[in-house]
Amino acid sequence: MKIYLKNTIFLLIIVCLLISIIIYPEVSLKSAYDGLTTWFNIVLPSLLPFFIISELLIEIGFVNILGNTLKPIVGPLFKVSGESAFPFAMSIISGYPVGAKITSSLREKNIISKTEGERTLSFSSTSGPLFMLGAVSIGILGNGKIAPLIMYPHYLGAITVGIAFKFYKNKEKPVYRKNNISSIYNSLNKNYSIGTALSNAVINSINTILLVGGFIIFYSVLTELIFVSNIFNRFLNHIPLNLNIELLKALLAGLLEVTTGVKKIASLKIKLIYKLVIINFLIGWSGFSIHSQALSFISKTDMNGKLYILSKLLHGIFSSIYTGILYTIKYKEYIEPSFLPAPFHEFYFIGHWPIIFLNSLKIIILAILYMIIISAILMVIYKIIE
Repeated sequence: MKIYLKNTIFLLIIVCLLISIIIYPEVSLKSAYDGLTTWFNIVLPSLLPFFIISELLIEIGFVNILGNTLKPIVGPLFKVSGESAFPFAMSIISGYPVGAKITSSLREKNIISKTEGERTLSFSSTSGPLFMLGAVSIGILGNGKIAPLIMYPHYLGAITVGIAFKFYKNKEKPVYRKNNISSIYNSLNKNYSIGTALSNAVINSINTILLVGGFIIFYSVLTELIFVSNIFNRFLNHIPLNLNIELLKALLAGLLEVTTGVKKIASLKIKLIYKLVIINFLIGWSGFSIHSQALSFISKTDMNGKLYILSKLLHGIFSSIYTGILYTIKYKEYIEPSFLPAPFHEFYFIGHWPIIFLNSLKIIILAILYMIIISAILMVIYKIIE
């Protein structure tokens, strides 16, 4: 009965969406075009290098090497094995949905256990610094000084959720690999075909990026159709409360698709701190558009998708709390009040595609080099201590 009800509701939603597309073809076409343009000119060149290289690193055993050196750090903090540091680091660098994708790949290959995967998902699904600094702080809010009040609460929220989830299935211990030179040698001595590994990485990454594009277009159309059809306004008319309609619209948009919601929140005539609290909740929550992408990866494993949704809700709540705390103790007189955002410049020009792609590639290569250097330094320290 439960499955029947769920399928019926989903079918009704799809039918209503189809009818709305027929009634409002111009809005549907424009929103789909905007979603496609965003995906092709921004998301595709930004994330494709991360997907390809992360797949290769998992295949050739780099994750095992990283796990051997970082387990003394992430183990006590999150109660996971060292391999979970890889999706966390890549998520911080690149943003949604890379962390969920890598965690799911690690679980598919049985590199981490089911419980470790669920714990890792709780803190390894974060937004990227380029989105929070470039798009939100500078592009949408027009104030680069407030970047710390967006980035710090977001990452603190993710770490807090990860620490909280270490008590999930507390009696189950993570599987630690022995930290020695022979285990690293075995990872490097792994027998694999370079051509096969590269082709599989490219194919899997292209399939993933196409899936991400489909979700972006779908939610772009869904969000616009909800507002143009006045369904939301009719629903609010039946609620006997004096509510800020524009604020509720912005919240609904953000719950579905985070960038759209952030833009709408930024345009409201409310105090900056209120904007930041709401915006940080939406970025931590990440929106159903990102959830759909993450769940599409998680569904290929035995990990619980409901726990992922719960962790994102907690992430949004903690991010908002940290925003208020940091604003009160440090940034209250540091940031300038803002009511209307500066114009948001979206670079939808095909000439920027190779620039974004090369910059993304450069970032991931530098990140890998940093991780290798840190791993080497930590290995030397561990050998001296032993």
